[in-house]
Amino acid sequence: MAGNYYRVQCTDCDNEQVVFGKASSVVNCAVCGTTLATPTGGKADIRGEVVDTVERRTTEA
Repeated sequence: MAGNYYRVQCTDCDNEQVVFGKASSVVNCAVCGTTLATPTGGKADIRGEVVDTVERRTTEA
């Protein structure tokens, strides 16, 4: 599964939450319920402010 995770700041309550860049379902803020990301069939439409890109975890066999 290729894709990045982003730390997104909610525009309403300033809560920061990690969101998958290719989210397949709506992602709401855990604190106030504002929509942070909506699926588009590819990359998610991120509606909050992207604060940082979280590095992918790599696993070796």
